[in-house]
Amino acid sequence: MRVTSDLWVSALLRRAFGEGGFGAVLRRGGDSAGAIFIVTRDRMGEATLYGPAPQTGYDDARPDDRLFVELMRTTDGARIDERLAKESRFDPDLWLVEIEPGRPDADLFPLMKP
Repeated sequence: MRVTSDLWVSALLRRAFGEGGFGAVLRRGGDSAGAIFIVTRDRMGEATLYGPAPQTGYDDARPDDRLFVELMRTTDGARIDERLAKESRFDPDLWLVEIEPGRPDADLFPLMKP
């Protein structure tokens, strides 16, 4: 059974705060099944957008885990807004969480391995 989006985002924010970072929900999606998008910002202003990994990236032994892939890395916030506008037309229940990690190497959420 997959953890609800609401609970997963809450746990992500707790991890971010626990690592000395900051995080906020910019857009609240569906409580149970909304797709989660994450923007991380470093202290130099570079933002990275992560989104749900394609289904082919999931392990058969743990199909209910959430995995993410890097979608974009930029210093232009408008490009991220454009991408999220497209994604929200496809899934109006998406979540958007922004995180400023306390450490550049903080491992806050699982990324799909190539």
